[in-house]
Amino acid sequence: MTRARHWLVLAALACLMGCAPSPANTGPAASPAEPRSVTVAAAADLKFALDELIAAFQQEHQDIAVQVTYGSSGNFFAQLSNQAPFDIFFSADIDYPRKLIEAGHADKSSEFMYAIGQIVVWAPKASPLDVEGQGIQALTDESVAKIAIANPEHAPYGRAAAAAMNKLGVYDQVKDKLVFGENISQTAQFIETGAADVGVIALSLALAPAMSEKGKYAKVPLEAYPAMEQGGVILNWAKDKEAAAAFREFVMGDEGREILKRYGFNLPGE
Repeated sequence: MTRARHWLVLAALACLMGCAPSPANTGPAASPAEPRSVTVAAAADLKFALDELIAAFQQEHQDIAVQVTYGSSGNFFAQLSNQAPFDIFFSADIDYPRKLIEAGHADKSSEFMYAIGQIVVWAPKASPLDVEGQGIQALTDESVAKIAIANPEHAPYGRAAAAAMNKLGVYDQVKDKLVFGENISQTAQFIETGAADVGVIALSLALAPAMSEKGKYAKVPLEAYPAMEQGGVILNWAKDKEAAAAFREFVMGDEGREILKRYGFNLPGE
């Protein structure tokens, strides 16, 4: 009887093992979640600061990829007025996002102001110009053949440069020497590569490691040009508005504000 029971137990165990579902029979494996993304249209003065902001954001939000295109705010406004496929717009002039809201391309609740920009006179370190001592008056030096500024027609930093030159009484002396960059980043490249002798660029670019080692600068007094209130909106056609809002909130949060301050931006409310 003992031997019979033994065989019965073994048979029962064999049956249970044979009837147990194998891993292959548990149904199809769950497919990985669709990757989330945010596409950003950003003013060129943000080039270095926003690159750092994106890297920090993605450490906290590894499921959200952020892709950014830099250019002039005015050109982006024209493209977004025709519903260019961007999710969020960071403008160097908050008037552009507000015009998009007026045109029905973005909701007022998505508007934000993230910084107040500053302009500087910048020249290569090897330049004989005393920009640090003379400031904007260095533009009138006889040795200067070309002065780079961003195109005032569509670049807020170009409008600020022209306004400051008028306010400080040098515009008429230098207007025939002006060369225009498509945006403030290209303007900086003109000076850096020698296509222009000196120019007026964003403080955020002058402070970036890639440029701070190559040049010298002097801040243009804030009272010499209209306040450069920089802001943005989330577009109505954003693919993932929650992801776009998460990125906006990061930029506006403590870590984002610290990064912006490091690049010379003044912050709203401070």
